[in-house]
Amino acid sequence: MTVIAPASDCGPLPEPPESWQYSLQVPHDPLGPAIVRSTVRMVLGRHGLGDLADTAELLTSELATNAYRYSTGPASVRLKWTDDTLRVSVWDTDPNLPSPMAVEPDSEQGRGLLLVRLCADNWGRYAMAERTFGSGGKVVWFEISQAR
Repeated sequence: MTVIAPASDCGPLPEPPESWQYSLQVPHDPLGPAIVRSTVRMVLGRHGLGDLADTAELLTSELATNAYRYSTGPASVRLKWTDDTLRVSVWDTDPNLPSPMAVEPDSEQGRGLLLVRLCADNWGRYAMAERTFGSGGKVVWFEISQAR
């Protein structure tokens, strides 16, 4: 019988690289945003960036929820760490860009992008061109720095 020791018994984990990138493909499913939230928290925790997790989880959740609400296809989430900055990009199949205009205080919609604007160090959005083998759509992204 072979016994495999738990990871905690195998010694210390190696130092994480200075830059890294993860991608998550998300089907058009109401569970998608929750899966994205837990993935973001886990990745940041494993990389020793727990101090960014609350903000990154909230903002990524808003973008993933919008991708589910306003598109009919899958979404893709990319987390990229470089130069002490986390960049999260969410792609979906809807080519319509969200409006960055102000939200009324009693509005039931539109607060997600307001949160992104207020909490991120930088953010943006752009349409993806239709291609022969691609589906177009749009990307909405934000950046938060560790040195906030």
